[in-house]
Amino acid sequence: MKSAFLTLFFTMSPLWPLGPNPLPGDPLVIVNLNTNRVAFIHGGEVQEIYLAATGKWGQETPEGLFTVTVKVINPYYRKLNIPGGSKTNPLGSRWIGFDAYETDGRKYGIHGTNRPELIGGYVSQGCIRLANEDIERLYEKVPLGTKIFITRSDKTFRALGAELGAIPRNGNAGGAGSR
Repeated sequence: MKSAFLTLFFTMSPLWPLGPNPLPGDPLVIVNLNTNRVAFIHGGEVQEIYLAATGKWGQETPEGLFTVTVKVINPYYRKLNIPGGSKTNPLGSRWIGFDAYETDGRKYGIHGTNRPELIGGYVSQGCIRLANEDIERLYEKVPLGTKIFITRSDKTFRALGAELGAIPRNGNAGGAGSR
């Protein structure tokens, strides 16, 4: 009985990235490197879209399906020993780290910025930068274990979400007027 409970708990838990994931209704973040936009999908719908900055040439943002493994408020910037909360901290006010290239979520992430004028460009060292107001909203909505799909695509977020299973497929997925 105990082993059945543990098996059910770990396979159904949003903290355990095994099995078919995401399921319709699960939270999902999609980053489109073609448009430098980030979509938050939840409840089978595109909820929000944010403008982002992504990796510059030679330090491109990794592509693929990853899992959120770390979340930090006022992250410390190790490279230059800048404390969290400092106006000079390039990570801004929040960090949502994911496991790209088998890292632990402390190398690649979606984070804020101290240079909001750069949002929309290809300027980072591989991370995804959002305006601090946007990362603060996204941070509250994204639990540990959430999948992040990073791609270069001409498809809508709705069509990508449907392909990944986070949005139910119907006749409108990816059609005119879709997000």
